[in-house]
Amino acid sequence: MRDLTKGDEATTLISFALPLLLGNVFQQFYNMVDSFVVGRFVGTHALAAVGVSFPVIFLLLALIMGITMGSSVLISQFFGAKDDKRLAATISTSYIFLFAAGVIMSILGVLAVPLILNLLAVPQDIYAEAKSYMGIILGGMVITFGYNGVSAMLRGVGDSKTPLYLLIAASLMNVVLDLIFVIVFHWGVAGAAWATLISQAFSFVMAMAIFNRTESQMKIELNKLSWNKEIFGSMLKIGLPTGLQQTLVSLGMMMLSRLVNEFGAATMAAYAAASRIDSFASMPAMNLSQALMTFTGQNMGAGKTERVQKGYRAAIVMNLVISLSITLLVTLAGKWLIGIFTTDEAVMHIGARYLLIVGLFYLIFGVMFINNGVMRGAGDVFIPMISSLLALWLVRIPCALLFIRVFGMGSDGIWWSIPSGWLIGCAFTTWYYRTGKWKTKVLVRRPALVEEVE
Repeated sequence: MRDLTKGDEATTLISFALPLLLGNVFQQFYNMVDSFVVGRFVGTHALAAVGVSFPVIFLLLALIMGITMGSSVLISQFFGAKDDKRLAATISTSYIFLFAAGVIMSILGVLAVPLILNLLAVPQDIYAEAKSYMGIILGGMVITFGYNGVSAMLRGVGDSKTPLYLLIAASLMNVVLDLIFVIVFHWGVAGAAWATLISQAFSFVMAMAIFNRTESQMKIELNKLSWNKEIFGSMLKIGLPTGLQQTLVSLGMMMLSRLVNEFGAATMAAYAAASRIDSFASMPAMNLSQALMTFTGQNMGAGKTERVQKGYRAAIVMNLVISLSITLLVTLAGKWLIGIFTTDEAVMHIGARYLLIVGLFYLIFGVMFINNGVMRGAGDVFIPMISSLLALWLVRIPCALLFIRVFGMGSDGIWWSIPSGWLIGCAFTTWYYRTGKWKTKVLVRRPALVEEVE
């Protein structure tokens, strides 16, 4: 646990964000390993099958993990306000919710696989492999929920190191199992899926073992677990808009994926590979946003609004330096980066075009996410949701259809639609941040500070 209400704002953010960043590097690394191993050792169609599954997996995670983000915000605010009783109640309620939701989504996910693949218009030459990979991953949603939920709650109390250690363990195990299942046992995409699921399960079990052997506030004691209706209502109030936002994003990803599927296996494989690189490139901004969310939650809970604004300005400067560096890398070395996953020249060319077009706008993407991090941390979650709705469904999807159907830009039309949405989302959230209305949305304040203000 770490108190983020003290010390230099920039130093505090960096030291908290770095473990998050390293953790997400490993998170993306073991996602990337699936794509790398099947792309290199099974083939282009297998790479396309794995790629088409990610938007679906993200969709099923989105709503539930949004609500978990709501618990993370509450945890950070209760922690900042030193309200130990409601902090414990939030953690207990979160555990119960994650388990119940995970079981339900595992069952629904497996049953829905054929319907989802048909809705995505997945080509027949990829269908069987996509069904195999997706069925295994979706069947293990209860593990995925627990694994991601525990990490989110830990970040709420300022602990970004334990999730890092868990991710390192999961990543290393996933690499080993991928190589064994795919190359040695020849299980194909099913082997990659089982490697991912087993690695997550191992890391989750490790977390539970660590918590139960210490005095950690995350410790699970079944006889003490209790459901707090009021806390869950607050979790929904904060998390549901975020979950809906993520659901809208994932539905948009599925819509884009369907458009990509129209161009065949080479474009699908290129999109899968480029998306993995894109995930790495966008991580610094997303982790700054996560760090700023917890930083904002704790400081708003402690009544330190001015400190939040200083942290925001520090995050913007960090984003400027990091984003420009990443843009330079992906735009100049795009083809080489795609070549990590495949030796197919057509796939490499299409993927490099994606990175060239999208990579020019990482700075805009970063500012948008930093804006959203402040708002979520303060408890003002509706604006990020509206921003996503505006950027995705009123800009990105219509632009993709316009660029493809009217202007005949081919797959480039899909790639250009992505930064088009970012530009609108960034403009909207920047305007709202500058209004200062987010400062009035905090749900929790440290009593002594409230009295001082009054």
